[in-house]
Amino acid sequence: MDKLRIDKWLWAARFYKTRSLAVEEIDKGRVKVNDLEAKPSREVKVGDTVALRQGPVTRTLVVRGISSQRGPAPVAQQLYEETEESLKLKTQAAEQRHFTSDPASSLEHGRPTKRDRRTLDKAQGKEWNNRWSASVD
Repeated sequence: MDKLRIDKWLWAARFYKTRSLAVEEIDKGRVKVNDLEAKPSREVKVGDTVALRQGPVTRTLVVRGISSQRGPAPVAQQLYEETEESLKLKTQAAEQRHFTSDPASSLEHGRPTKRDRRTLDKAQGKEWNNRWSASVD
């Protein structure tokens, strides 16, 4: 087997859990083969360069093997080699995530209760001026 569809290769190399997820990411333009936007039917061969974006990190890979079957992770890792530049960017992104705080951790409580909402509305001046109806009269 000399060539294989990019969606099958990404699935076999364990970058995406299903082929349909791989196709979605390719259609969104997050996967490039040899610096060209890929289509799911694009064929890759040994020696091609694949760039894919996973979250904030763009990974650049060189295809080292072709397999149409999804195997265990150690076998899947033999299908590609990540470039030095890509590894540096990956470690920098991991360090940056480590030092930045998660916005959700600053919240002490969940949604405000009804009493909390009324207190907030009073503080912001959003009272109904003691009207029972929303009508103008």
